[in-house]
Amino acid sequence: MRGSDERTGTLFSYVDVEDRVPADHPLRAIRTIVNEVLEGLNGEFARIYSDKGRPSIAPERLLRALLLQTFYTIRSERQLMEQLDYNLLYRWFVGLGVDEAVWVPTVFTKNRDRLLEADVARKFLAELLTHERVRKLLSDEHFSVDGTQVQAWASMKSFRAKDGSDEPPGPGRNGERSFHGEKRSNETHVSTTDPQAQLHRKGTGKEAKLAFLGHALMENRNGLIVDADLTQASGLAEREAAQRMIVRHAPDARRLTLGADKAYDASGFVADLRELNVTPHVAQNDTNRRSAIDARTTRHSGYAVSQQKRKRIEESFGWGKTIGGLARPMFRGVDKLRFKFTLTMASYNLIRIPKLLAAAT
Repeated sequence: MRGSDERTGTLFSYVDVEDRVPADHPLRAIRTIVNEVLEGLNGEFARIYSDKGRPSIAPERLLRALLLQTFYTIRSERQLMEQLDYNLLYRWFVGLGVDEAVWVPTVFTKNRDRLLEADVARKFLAELLTHERVRKLLSDEHFSVDGTQVQAWASMKSFRAKDGSDEPPGPGRNGERSFHGEKRSNETHVSTTDPQAQLHRKGTGKEAKLAFLGHALMENRNGLIVDADLTQASGLAEREAAQRMIVRHAPDARRLTLGADKAYDASGFVADLRELNVTPHVAQNDTNRRSAIDARTTRHSGYAVSQQKRKRIEESFGWGKTIGGLARPMFRGVDKLRFKFTLTMASYNLIRIPKLLAAAT
C-alpha cells in the first residue's frame, strides 16, 4: 500500500535531543573528554569574565561550537549558526536545547574574540594533554617538529607597493592586473587586505603566495600534537618557533630528542638545542654543503627511529587543511590565525584520542 505524502502538524512536540543521538556515535566519546577539559578551565573562564552586567554566550558553548566547525568543515561562523539552527546533532554537542535560539553571527564572533585575547585555544590544548587518560598516551622524551604554510585570506592583487608607485587593478569587482616584469618583495610591498601576511615560497620552483607559517610540536609515541604556534612567514620562523615550543612544553625535562626535516639543519639551531639538553635528530642536508648533524648523532639507532616517526606530523597538517579549514582560513592577522591553527591542532587530537584510548584498553 502506498503511503501518504500529506503532512500532519502537531500542536506539541516532546523531543529529547539526547535520545536522538545514537549511543555509539563518535561525538559521544569526544564530547565527554571535551566537557572534562572544560571543567578544568572553569577557573580561567571565571577570571576573564566579569560577574556583573548582562550574561554573554557561555565560553563552554563557544568552544564546543568552534570545535564542531572544525570537525565538520563548516566554512564560516555564519554558516555554523545556520546549521546549528536545524541540526539536532550539532545542538546536542554544543549544549543547546531544541527550543533555544541560535546566536546572531556577529555576536558569536565578538564573544569568540574574547577567547582569542585570553589565549584560550592554547590553554585548552594544554588542559587536554594533562587529562588523566590522555596523559598516558603521550611520550615525555621523544618529539618531532615541523611547519606548514597557511595561505592568507588576501589576494595577490592586494600586494601593493608601499610608496604607491605601482599600477592599481582595473575597475570592477575583479579588475585585471598584469604583474609581468615587476619585482615584488616584502621589503617594498605590503598587502592592503592583511598587512601581516608575507610573500612566501614553499620550496624551490614553487610559486610565492601571501601566507603565514603554522608550527606544531608532536610527541612520537602516538603522533599527538602537544604544542602549536603560528607566525609571520620568514626564513628563521620555523627554527625559532621550534625552540619556543620545546622550551614551553618541557622546560625542566631530562634529555629529549627532537626530530625535524632538512630545513632545520643549521649549525646555530643544532647548537641551541644541545644547550637545552635536547638531542637534535634533524635530517641531514648535505647537498653542496656540510651538515650540522654528524656521526655522534646519526650512529645511534634512535636517530633512524626519529626520522621515521617525524613524518607523522604531516598527517596533522593534512587533516587540518582538508577537514579543519586551514587550507585558506577566513581570518586576517597573526592573532586570529594562531587561535584557529591551535584549536585545529587540538581538534585533530580529539578526533584520534577516543580510538587510541579504545585500543589501549
